[in-house]
Order: sequence, then structure tokens, then C-alpha cells
Amino acid sequence: MKRPGPIRVVLVDDHTLFREGLKEVLGTASDIEIVGAGGSGPEAVELAAEYEPDVLLLDVEMPGAGVTATIRQVLGQRSDIQIIVLTMHDDAELVREVLEAGASAYLLKTILRDELLAAVRSVRSSANILLAVSRSTVEQLDRRPLGSGGPVEALTQREQEVMILASDALSNQQIASRLHITEATVKRHLTNAYAKLNAVSRVDAIRKAVARRIIPDGRRLSR
Repeated sequence: MKRPGPIRVVLVDDHTLFREGLKEVLGTASDIEIVGAGGSGPEAVELAAEYEPDVLLLDVEMPGAGVTATIRQVLGQRSDIQIIVLTMHDDAELVREVLEAGASAYLLKTILRDELLAAVRSVRSSANILLAVSRSTVEQLDRRPLGSGGPVEALTQREQEVMILASDALSNQQIASRLHITEATVKRHLTNAYAKLNAVSRVDAIRKAVARRIIPDGRRLSR
């Protein structure tokens, strides 16, 4: 049931400057109240339990078990919290994963101030799913609608490659160099892998990946 009064919002993003900017933007609206802010998945779960917000704004790449696991933990505590994922990643598979986990909206960080305010108001008052992504991402979603099945919990080939290198004790920067991708992309693959493995840390993810034979036990790659 929608509560009377301002829309209570919790912000969770590990980039302090961006988080402070969000506070300023949302703080200009008389019908929105920022009740808490944090910088990690575990903090999101704690803040949601403590402040019982109407809306949780959540980044994708943060310390913790991963965005989908965080969404499920938050909604496991209180199913009526509306979660908006706010990210730089215009990725159809990531959109699918967070919406199937229970998020109400997936917005790119390139959206305008008025679009963000409208999204916060909309998710509180309606059951519609909101997307602010590229046309190509929408087309990919249309080709395989949400809830259509498929190996959602299976690691992709790239996620497996990243996990194998992580098991060899390489840093994110070293993994990025080895695979010729950015460090941010490495973080995103690890975040996705943690969520799929239901892991709470890098070591836990490696242990579970070995147990599931996703990566070989005792694998050590040559430098």
C-alpha cells in the first residue's frame, strides 16, 4: 500500500561524487525525501531494512554479492520496495537479469534530471516496468521476452574466463590486460558471476565455481 507523504528514497552507489549528485537532484523535489545512502550491496540491504524506503536506487557495480543477489535480498525483506537500477551498462542480458530478479526500472546514467524524477514517482505509483536504454537493447529484449526461460544461472564463456583468471590470483587490472577488456568490464563479469553462484566474496565465488566444475580445481594459469 502506498504510504502518504513524500516518496522515501535510499541511494546506493559506490561513487561518492555521483551519489552526492543524485542527492542534490532528488532533493530539489518537494515530494521526494532522501532517507539513506550507501556504497555497497550489503549496505543496500541494511539501509532498506532500517529505513523501509518506497524506492531504492541501486548501482550495478559495487562491493558485495552482486546486483541481482542484492535485489533479491532486499525484496526478501520487504517485497513492496520499488528498485530502480541506475547504471552505465546498456546491456540486454543485464537488463533481463535485474528485472527478473525483481527490479522495477532499469535506467542509464545518461538520463536527464526530469526523467529520473519521473521514474522515481512512476515506480511508486504503478506496476509498470520502466526502461531507459538504447533501441538496440529494447530490440534484443523483444526477441526473447522477460520470463521466456533459458540458462539464466549459467555463467557465460567470458564470465568463466574471468573466474578462471581470478582463481589464479590475478587482480582485476591483470585480468583486464590478459583478456584485452576494461577493468570495469571485468568487475561487471565478476558481479554477474557472484550473483549466479550466490557467492558473497571472490573466494566464495571461486570455491563454488570449483565445486560446480565451472573452473578446474587447483587451476593455475601460466604467467
